[in-house]
Amino acid sequence: MRKLLSLLLLGALATISACMGPVGPPGIPGPQGQQGQPGINIVAEAFQIDVNFTPQNQYLVEFPLNPALVEGDVLLIFIRWEIFNGNAIWRAMPQTVFLEEGVLVYNYDFSRIDFSVFLESSFDPGILSPSFTRNQRFRVVIVPADLSSRIDYTDYEAVVKMLGLSEEDFVNLEPKK
Repeated sequence: MRKLLSLLLLGALATISACMGPVGPPGIPGPQGQQGQPGINIVAEAFQIDVNFTPQNQYLVEFPLNPALVEGDVLLIFIRWEIFNGNAIWRAMPQTVFLEEGVLVYNYDFSRIDFSVFLESSFDPGILSPSFTRNQRFRVVIVPADLSSRIDYTDYEAVVKMLGLSEEDFVNLEPKK
């Protein structure tokens, strides 16, 4: 019985070691297959908006979406928070600022046909300096539904990279009249 077991183990060892070795040369390339059906081209939309928050517009500015958002698409807005060494620093909205007067929030909302950016505060926003209300620049990105679960929404650079956007892709958008 021992000899039979030893013989079986020796045979298994020889079989396993026989499978090892260098990879052989590549085979002859086969014929080209048929052309497949065209796929879906998923394109993100990107806008840049400049906003002045004033008492006249009640610290709220609305923008149209044409064409309307597709069901499941996500609209993200980033505010240019500062410029550091010549580079814009973008932060995901909403953004909260704590001031001596109280709390100020840069916020937004959207529907399928439009979106708005606005200020919310625990005090009268009329007392804010122009640095908080004038020439505020925002970047708006519409993320297609097919990609929305694969993006860290809070990271501007990750969103832009994932969607393959460049500076030239951000089209200026005018507010609703």
